[in-house]
Amino acid sequence: MNRVAHVCLLALLPIALSACQPKGGDTAASPDAAPLRLNDARAKTSYMVGLDLAKQIAPVRNEVDIDIVVAALRAAHAGQKPQLDEAQVAQIRKDFVRQLQDQRKTEQAALAKKNLERGREFLAENGAKPGIVKTASGLQYQVVRDAKGAKPAADATVRVNYIGAVLDGKEFENTYAIDHPSEFPLSQIMPGLREGLMLMPTGSKYRFWVPAAQGYGEAGVPGQVEPNATLVFDVELLEIAR
Repeated sequence: MNRVAHVCLLALLPIALSACQPKGGDTAASPDAAPLRLNDARAKTSYMVGLDLAKQIAPVRNEVDIDIVVAALRAAHAGQKPQLDEAQVAQIRKDFVRQLQDQRKTEQAALAKKNLERGREFLAENGAKPGIVKTASGLQYQVVRDAKGAKPAADATVRVNYIGAVLDGKEFENTYAIDHPSEFPLSQIMPGLREGLMLMPTGSKYRFWVPAAQGYGEAGVPGQVEPNATLVFDVELLEIAR
């Protein structure tokens, strides 16, 4: 679960954990129930609130009983005395968040291991192809368009156009899409891309395959790049800015 989902969930849990068990007639609507009549502003607002709550609880949908959630909402809305006091709710919330965090760590560790193995297999095959050059760090590159310009030093600032993607082709950065180049000091970027740019003559275009250890590593980029992902960059070095 990402950080946003945690925040949303923590906002919802005091309601969902604060009321009685469902009684007859207090269960969630059946999928076969007749469509609701959303024929006035109050009905539409109520439906909107329900959709928002459903989105908040979606990250933990397999961890909760929706009938009890609905019963808790009904009871709290009616002003009934909760079956759990504030101290109990706080402890349950603390335990549940710890459970989710432990689960997340386990899932991330398994994903990091899977991605690391996949990246190693890919790089072994890719490195054997004609035209692919491998450096001592494990970085691989292909010259797409050569040039005769100067190469940037380690302390240079460069202007580039580039596309960053993972092995399945999903892009996480694309300067062409925002219609202007990016400018940055080489000292502030990932080791693999820094090494690659220092190999490029100004005016050239290269494709780089960056091993996980030379990219975002085990941390990845939440929501964009998985842990230990091998990265693919298509880079045009436009100029050495300074």
